[in-house]
Amino acid sequence: MDTREDLVPGDTGSWRHYGATTLPKALAAALDAFAERGYDGTSIREVASRAGLSVPGLYHHYPSKQALLVSLTTTVMRELLERSRQALAEAGPTPSEQFDAVVESLLRFHMFRRNQAFVASTEMRSMEPASRAAFVALRDEQQRMLDRIVEEGVAAGEFSTRYPEDASRAVTTMCVAVASWYHPDGPLSPDEIVTRYLAIARCTVGAR
Repeated sequence: MDTREDLVPGDTGSWRHYGATTLPKALAAALDAFAERGYDGTSIREVASRAGLSVPGLYHHYPSKQALLVSLTTTVMRELLERSRQALAEAGPTPSEQFDAVVESLLRFHMFRRNQAFVASTEMRSMEPASRAAFVALRDEQQRMLDRIVEEGVAAGEFSTRYPEDASRAVTTMCVAVASWYHPDGPLSPDEIVTRYLAIARCTVGAR
């Protein structure tokens, strides 16, 4: 099921727009439960109850709690990648412009999809090996996107960091951490956070 009604291919800037998610009710219930209680602390019966389903009804769609986690985290990473790709495609031709776009996309995602991002990052440890490997592959694809931009920025003389790979990972880590503290009622608006964190990110890579 498509959970990105607010992300329309070809609609310029739509990667910045976040409406309510339209997760299937079982995944929405699992998200709430995992965010509140953790994967290990959540039972299939609790997810079924939150979703308004019987346990057999839930099993009809998701054969296990592990299947719920994998489907949820895969959905999260695919949305992040789709938004980042669109941001990159709409950015200007220079590494500096592309860097700003992808970092902004990361920041906005981790604010507006903070529960999804939080569960995906913290519960990777709960995945079975094959599922974890598939999730890590998606996460690495996102990281390589930023790595490549930073490396090209250094080669073009737009960034001065001596450690492009480390700097790129530091920027991603900073963006991901936003999901752990951001709150819509906080003192800073999303735009203000983007402005401040873009400034920090640029310093990290030595943007000129």
